[in-house]
Amino acid sequence: MVRGPLTETSFDFRCSAPLYFCWIMLTAFLMAGCTLPQLFTKTLPQTELQTSPKPEGFARTFPDFIAVIAQPGDTFSSLASRYLQDPSLDWFIAEFNNITYLSPGQELIIPFNANEKGGVTLEGYQTVPVICYHRLSKTTEDKLTVTEKAFEEQMGFLKRKGYRVITMDEFFDFLDFKRQIPKKSVVITIDDNWRSAYDIAFPILKTYGYPATLFLYTDLIRSSDKTLSWEVITEMAKSGIMNIQCHTKTHRNLVEGIDKESFNDYFEEVKKELTESAMILEKHLNTDIKYLAYPYGETNHLVIALLKKLGYRGSFTVEKGSNPFFIHHYRIKRSMINGDFDLQDFEKNLTTRDNRALQ
Repeated sequence: MVRGPLTETSFDFRCSAPLYFCWIMLTAFLMAGCTLPQLFTKTLPQTELQTSPKPEGFARTFPDFIAVIAQPGDTFSSLASRYLQDPSLDWFIAEFNNITYLSPGQELIIPFNANEKGGVTLEGYQTVPVICYHRLSKTTEDKLTVTEKAFEEQMGFLKRKGYRVITMDEFFDFLDFKRQIPKKSVVITIDDNWRSAYDIAFPILKTYGYPATLFLYTDLIRSSDKTLSWEVITEMAKSGIMNIQCHTKTHRNLVEGIDKESFNDYFEEVKKELTESAMILEKHLNTDIKYLAYPYGETNHLVIALLKKLGYRGSFTVEKGSNPFFIHHYRIKRSMINGDFDLQDFEKNLTTRDNRALQ
């Protein structure tokens, strides 16, 4: 944290070790004439920054950051809206300054650029857990079925413990070194066509404002009391909460032949599983299909080669674990959330850091 007065002509850079290190790195980049990595998908024009409301006496603009003294009524969100043009970047200000609470008189640095792209620091590297649900139920509980009460408790747990649920696109932007994400980021996915995704998961996710990805296989899209219809799938897709993606056409195991089919027949059938399902979803929902969840979590080199050829951005297994930026894009790990998990079991699947980098 920066200490000392902030005036028109001077700025005291006595600070905590993490912030001091960041300042040294910033100075080194500027002296070397390097361009810092962008946090944002679009550049923030200097003209916008110069015309941002900055009452005289408590904010000073530098080429790559703004130094600010928080005023009564300021929040991380309001500062992010004022200086970064995006209130959802509240976490970025809090994390850079290593604080969780903002009070009047507090001195802050608000950078314009990412300082931990890929989540890499001297202490280690960031990992992103992707959690996976299948069926939900009002009362029934088994290995693949989570009760409504448990799902609600798990979503509340994420909120209380400071996790940030990010979209699938944000996750892959992180993997591609295009975006910095909150340190405690989580991705939520749901597999298969069970009606409970709409009746139970969807309203709870809306309450918390959590985005999720629903992987569907198109042969089972039908109206019944157990499965999802096009009507409710379309409603979820339009909500901005549920991102609909591909789980193939029939849910066949993509790595096994059926009924002694020849290699040519196997190849054509697998290709059909990946292409026809995407075409059907894109036609009905007017959306881009670019992610796939493997049926049974299994894949091979041929399937991955097809996915790349067909333009898929990434795909998901059900191998337990968390994902650093260097994870294979077509072997993303997902941790299954079982129906018999308590909150301690749930938390074990939320690893967001690996500290082995310096060991």
